[in-house]
Order: sequence, then C-alpha cells, then structure tokens
Amino acid sequence: MYEVKADVFGRPALSGARADGSVTAFVEGYLRAGREVGVELKSVNGVTDAAGGYAVPEEIDRRIDAALASISPIRSIAQVVKVGTAGYRKLVTRGATPSGWVAETAGRPETGTPVFAEIAPPMGELYANPAASQAMLDDAAFDVEQWLADEVATEFARAEGAAFVSGNGVHQPRGFLAEPVAPEGDATRAFGALQYVPSGAAGGFGSNAQDRLIDLVQALRSPYRQGASFVMNSATLSLIRKVKTADGAFVWQAGLIEGRPDTLLGYPVVEAEDMPDVAANSLGIAFGNFRVGYLIAERQETQILRDPFTNKPFVHFYATKRVGGAVVNAEAIKLMRFSAN
Repeated sequence: MYEVKADVFGRPALSGARADGSVTAFVEGYLRAGREVGVELKSVNGVTDAAGGYAVPEEIDRRIDAALASISPIRSIAQVVKVGTAGYRKLVTRGATPSGWVAETAGRPETGTPVFAEIAPPMGELYANPAASQAMLDDAAFDVEQWLADEVATEFARAEGAAFVSGNGVHQPRGFLAEPVAPEGDATRAFGALQYVPSGAAGGFGSNAQDRLIDLVQALRSPYRQGASFVMNSATLSLIRKVKTADGAFVWQAGLIEGRPDTLLGYPVVEAEDMPDVAANSLGIAFGNFRVGYLIAERQETQILRDPFTNKPFVHFYATKRVGGAVVNAEAIKLMRFSAN
C-alpha cells in the first residue's frame, strides 16, 4: 500500500511515496545530509562492485525520463528499449524469406534463407555533475528533488540530442548522420547506408523546392511513411516555411489545434537544433519513420553519487546513465543533401 505523509518540516511527501519512507530517506537523508542509512546501494562501475553509488528512487527516475522525452527531440520519435546489461544486440534480416507457388500434390522444394545482420548500438556513459551549496540543501523550502531532476534532465538531453544526430559511436551513441550515405534506392544501395535526395543546388534548393521535398517524401516506401516525421533545425525550418506551391499555398502548415504538431506536406515536423544548417553538401533535412529506423538502448536506472568534498562548500551530485543508439533500419530514414546531384 502507498500513502502520503508529511515530512519533519511539515511539507507533503512526494506523490506516490512509499510508506516505508524510501524516498524520504533518499531525498532528506542522502541528498540533503549525506546519511547512507536506509539507502539502496548500487554499483556505479559496471566492472567492479567496489565503486559504490546510489540508485535513484523510481519516482525521481521516472520524472527524469519524462523530462528527457519532452526535451530530447530524437528520443521522442525513436524506438527506446530498456536493457539490463552494458551491451545490446539486435538481429535484422536483409530481405524477406522467398516463397513460391505449387500444385496441391506437388513437392515443396526448399526456399532460400534470408541473410541476418547483427546491430549493436554503441553505448557510452552519460553523466551530469550539478552542484548545490550546503546552505541550499539545509533550507527546508528548497525542493532538492525537483532541482536535481531538472538539472540532470537538461544536461542529459543536451548531450543526447547531439549524439543521436551526429555522434561518432566512440563511447557514445552513433548518430544517424554518421552513417554512410548514397543516392541509390533501397533495391541497389549498400546495406546500412542511408539514401539521400539532392536538393537541386549546392547550399540551397533548385527552382522548385516543393518538388524536391516531395521527392524526399516519395523516396521513403509507403509502409514506412505511416508514422514518418521531418527532422531539421529552426534555421532550416525558417526557409521551409516560406516555400509555396505554384498556386501560392504554403507547404508548411501550423498545428492550430492544441496538441497537434506543425506539418510539412502533411507530416509532423520535429525541430532538432543539432541538425546541420543549410550549406553546400550538408544533410540538413531528415525524413523517416524513426520509430522503425533508429533505436535507443539505455540502462533502466539513473545513478547518483553525492560528493561534498571536491568543491567545498558545494555538494556535487554525480549522475550517470548508460545510453546507446544506432540506425537499425536504413530504409526507414531518408536525407536531403543540399547539392546539385
């Protein structure tokens, strides 16, 4: 059973707090005062159990995850899986299993076997190290739990946003723009490469920007267009919003109903500031079903280590989380390259 109790200062406890006081022990005991009694001990180092940290209670951890989903743009549209180990593997097939037609009494010859490929999203340790003065922590009016969740979520989202777009895969996720690109279609392009559609001019659009955008949409096969989104930064979007069709209609439409996203050619637009600006040969626009095409793998727990010694009189809260990411289906994401061909 769960119940809400007031703490020693008369403030209401966190909604959903356990009756056994586990959240109170963590926030009031460990975060504020550094007391370790009653706090669950976890390992920060994945190799040795000697390096100790503290698992964030699920109420706080859920709040951090919710903030990440709301301010990390690629996370909000990609596939996110929770893993229990440092590594994650996913098998994908290159092509479907062949089939054939036979008569009712004819033999059934063996069909071909699809080729399997293993996808292992590179993982790294994401960390944040916010600090608060001991005087702030001693102040009963200071909501240390909310402050810590906001600080960690902001730092994690900033680092994630860059890694999911263009991370090199070395101790961090591999971004979709780090994959090889080629102009060929799905039938002839090398496995793992993303297809790009030229804009018609170096560093900009050709004479018919709307036609090039339509080419980008149609390059994505119809099964993937269900749930597809455009991804670009705000500077690129400012150019796209000015594009009109031959009859003077804007190709970009504002979401006039609350909760409805802005759309481009009928598809949602996601602003990701880590996407490159419009420049010669830049891959400034992505269009695809990221739920199918890009996978984010992360450990369930966010971990906290309280450090009151390094920078007195400030107390640092060293937060870590293992996160990985990679393209798992190159056919589901298309790019626009600002080039003539």
